[in-house]
Amino acid sequence: MESIEKRRSIRKYKKGEPVTKEQLKALLEAAMLAPSARNSRPWEFIAVTKREVLNEIARVHPYANMCETAGAAIIVVAVPPSDDPMGYFPQDCAAATENILLAATSMGLGTCWCGVYPRDARIDALRKLFNIPLPKIPFNVIAVGSPNETPARRGFFEESKVTYIE
Repeated sequence: MESIEKRRSIRKYKKGEPVTKEQLKALLEAAMLAPSARNSRPWEFIAVTKREVLNEIARVHPYANMCETAGAAIIVVAVPPSDDPMGYFPQDCAAATENILLAATSMGLGTCWCGVYPRDARIDALRKLFNIPLPKIPFNVIAVGSPNETPARRGFFEESKVTYIE
């Protein structure tokens, strides 16, 4: 519960503080431990630490400006199964994404989930930037780095949104 309660969307990072390959590997391992329908694991990942590419992500994605100061970004790429292209890949990739966010929080890193799918302009921009072929789909961009802000908690439990059947 601690990582869930501490997780925030971080939009300001300490510029110049790197995210190590070991940290990225741990985050990607967490992603790949996520559940997926029929254990299809319909995902691939692009891990970016190259400054010029991080800046380009910020340029082509209208809500990913924080990549200019983040130490890294992870692009989750959906790989819809050929036998079920309209299947559960969005839920599966979202579960992998949440695992990254929670693992990063437990490591003292900040993250921000920047949506790509299902926005065609964002999909096209990321597809072009990373040369992602069809039928693969850029699903999101996750900025990762050392937080330079501490946003207030926004989520809370709302009893009125729960129906108990006893």
